[in-house]
Amino acid sequence: MMPRMSGAGWRAELRATLVLALPIVGSQLAHVSLGFVDTIMIGRLGSRSLAAGALGNSLFFPLALVGMAMLSAASPMVAQAFGSGRRQAAGEAARQGIWLAAALTVPAFLLLWNAAPLLRRLGQEPDVVAATGSFLRPLACGFFPFLAFYALRYFVEAVERPRWVTAIAVGGAALNVLGNYALMYGRLGFPALGLVGSGITTAIVYWSMLLALALHVRRDPDLAPYRVLELGRPDPRQLRELVRIGWPLGLMQGLETTLFAATAILMGTLGAGILAAHQIALQCAAFTFMVPVGISLATGVRVGHAVGRDDPGGVRRAGWSGIGLGAAFMAAAAAAFLLLPRPIVGLYLDLDDPANRAVVELAVTLLGIAALFQVFDGIQVTAAGALRGLKDTRAPMLLALLAYWGIGLPTGWLLAFGLGRGGPGLWTGLVLGLAAAAALLALRFARHAGRAW
Repeated sequence: MMPRMSGAGWRAELRATLVLALPIVGSQLAHVSLGFVDTIMIGRLGSRSLAAGALGNSLFFPLALVGMAMLSAASPMVAQAFGSGRRQAAGEAARQGIWLAAALTVPAFLLLWNAAPLLRRLGQEPDVVAATGSFLRPLACGFFPFLAFYALRYFVEAVERPRWVTAIAVGGAALNVLGNYALMYGRLGFPALGLVGSGITTAIVYWSMLLALALHVRRDPDLAPYRVLELGRPDPRQLRELVRIGWPLGLMQGLETTLFAATAILMGTLGAGILAAHQIALQCAAFTFMVPVGISLATGVRVGHAVGRDDPGGVRRAGWSGIGLGAAFMAAAAAAFLLLPRPIVGLYLDLDDPANRAVVELAVTLLGIAALFQVFDGIQVTAAGALRGLKDTRAPMLLALLAYWGIGLPTGWLLAFGLGRGGPGLWTGLVLGLAAAAALLALRFARHAGRAW
């Protein structure tokens, strides 16, 4: 029988989740603002540059997010060790995350550096492919610091010290604006490098953020005793455990991000203007999505702490509190997309320019569809976070496979190409896939949270 949980217990859990989640959300928003600002500033270079940037990001970020998700396996490992008072085990899990980041960088770097031939084979327009290849090469140099930063970040958040991560992420966002201004547009004495300048700036920002966080972890008196930066040699046993938990998380993230990447590639076959509209709407959805992602990370930590304390009631409170908070925020985001679509699109393109009219109208339509999947997206990511706190990763991955590739993409392809709905048809498929994922993962947590772990 489920033990009775008082209203005071739920209120305390909601407060604790919010206290942890708010700085994590701030970090997520600051981090995603790099892509948000890049898209706005690239948009001033023209719709062709915007399409090339979208295509490049559709390769870089799926790889980066898969790696990031695999590394998030360190979060429940650290959190459960922290909850049970095992400091040495917490530090060791974080160290193995850095080694895993280095290993994942090698194949990703090679793919990004040599992406242009692949894009040509996928039917993209030749001039867009050329610009995309030039953009991706400097961006590839930022892949390792991106992952290593997240390896350290997951450790810091799992021991409930997230505020410096937020400050570093905000600083990185400011540096990104300055670097783009100088290198893209040729200001402050630098040459105008256009889209390539954005790739160089992003790599510089990722390295700067990694170095700043490493310095903090080394010098902070609460974090230094964990000795995270004393890497030594990889620990095969701990690394296997990290990979065992992490590979389903990486694949699950990959299933979702490649769903969006495949949608971008299919959009590209319909024309550069349609791809540009897709990028605008997707960037807006990605920005709001960072809030439930932050809540998901906090939820996983809170669940992991409860597991470490051997507190079944705490597990349930932590999981459902996070899921409720994620759904509530995304409902508000959906309302904004429905009520203010044109001002939002106006952040990216000049609404009064006749050359942008078709792209603007399609982007407004896609934002309306994006509003439909906001709540589903919030539920699925926070439910996945709650399951991650239990180290339950393999079954959620299979559920994501069914939802995204068994329902979402086939339905979108049928609507877009079989029934002639074009871009809106592809996006309707996204809605259905995310709705299925939300239902399946929430049901999984409801069943799994009541069992012994």
